[in-house]
Amino acid sequence: MDIAAQGVLLHHADAWTIGVLEGDRVRVLNEANGESASALVNITSSVLPQGTVGVYQKTNRRLGLADGAAAEVRETERLASIDYIKKKMDGERLSKEEILAIVKDTVEENLSPVEMTAFVTASYMKGLDINEVEYLTRSMVETGDRIQFSTHPIVDKHSVGGVPGNKISLIVVPIIAASGLRIPKTSSRAITGAAGTADLMEVLAPVEFTSDEVKKMTEKVGGAIVWGGSTNIAPADDKFIMVEYPFRIDAIGQMIASVMAKKCAVGADLAVIDIPVGNGTKVPTVQDGRKLAGQFMEIGERVNIQVECALTYGESLVGHAIGPNLEVNEALTVLEGAQEPGSLIQKSLALSGIALEMAGKAARGQGYAVAEGLLTSGKALEKLRQIIEIQGGNPGVRAKDIVPGEHSFVVNAPLDGYVVELHNRALITMARAAGAPHDRGAGLLIHAKKGAKVKQGEPIITIHAERSWRLQKAIEIGRQLMPVLVEGMVLGRISPVHWV
Repeated sequence: MDIAAQGVLLHHADAWTIGVLEGDRVRVLNEANGESASALVNITSSVLPQGTVGVYQKTNRRLGLADGAAAEVRETERLASIDYIKKKMDGERLSKEEILAIVKDTVEENLSPVEMTAFVTASYMKGLDINEVEYLTRSMVETGDRIQFSTHPIVDKHSVGGVPGNKISLIVVPIIAASGLRIPKTSSRAITGAAGTADLMEVLAPVEFTSDEVKKMTEKVGGAIVWGGSTNIAPADDKFIMVEYPFRIDAIGQMIASVMAKKCAVGADLAVIDIPVGNGTKVPTVQDGRKLAGQFMEIGERVNIQVECALTYGESLVGHAIGPNLEVNEALTVLEGAQEPGSLIQKSLALSGIALEMAGKAARGQGYAVAEGLLTSGKALEKLRQIIEIQGGNPGVRAKDIVPGEHSFVVNAPLDGYVVELHNRALITMARAAGAPHDRGAGLLIHAKKGAKVKQGEPIITIHAERSWRLQKAIEIGRQLMPVLVEGMVLGRISPVHWV
């Protein structure tokens, strides 16, 4: 059966005879070649006749059954990892072996969506202690591909996210590579955001490569910016993320394990972790940021990766652009020599500088200046062009070639005053309503950031979209969420009919 899942479909009478219910497991045996596989059960009373089993595509890759072939189906043993998940649901701590069993069954797709959801939810609600985070990190590395380089150090960087417009990897990676270091950057696509680093890089070049290809590209030009989901590096992480997505949760322990597993798997010797802090971010206070930084450094020490963290301002977007094309245009503009936006330049140079100091390419306190020299000299731009070319893109691309969607709407200041609030989540929601990240030309251009003085009628935000109906949707969302507040604006109207 052409269904991309791990499982089988049984007639309800056959399921009753075998003694299984929907969601139970059976073992299927191909009597011709002796191959067997465990599979989750779905039940029908109409799709198949009694005495026939429908074998899903993924399951049959192992079995090799042909239509009409004889197959034996019988009830199978309960997975041990289910008992371990129940143990976590009860608030108990898991051993290294227990977590490895759960991760292996996740990667091999032995666990049902319900069982995976139970593990992710239990980890979120009950928490993971530092030992469990280490075990989860090591298990995710062990169950995927690894890259090993012959020369060192290998550098990596990561942002825990939560801030729109954070396109700094397009600047940081080429700066570090231009210094002579190697940085194989595996990145994510946007799940709840307007553009992940992989979405941005895909504007410039393909991003889907195997781990071997990533290694070869990094060895040849010093760096790569690719989508981690295609590399089979820490593959369990992508499966956990898809479970987290509907609930919009990001469990701290799983997040740390996710980040550090990927750094470990690409052979990183040192890593810089960007932790945006402030209202509207994943890390609301500096105290929370320091605690998270300590956990990252602890796991780094345990897996032999030198980690330093930067607590960065997260209450406003980085730069002025949100959405794939708009953000890539802004990053290329900086690499081509622009002096603005200051927030993007300063954050990129600060994080690059930390990495350069950690790797011995700059003296303590001189990393920012060394990074600035690599940027202003044009060496970082040339390095990005090499990365674009080796990944199959056009190395001659310029900022002016990357244009926003043709449909646009300008949001003007309703009165004179100062911009007192820009709500990150509302801005991201608007950009996604406009079509980002799927529509690369969709997004927002923010003309006046928090603290800016504006006059009535001056533009604050321009919404871009590739389709007119998407633009209208974004406008409607913006009117509901009020993503920007100018000093003196009325926040809401309460009339007698609304009074409770």
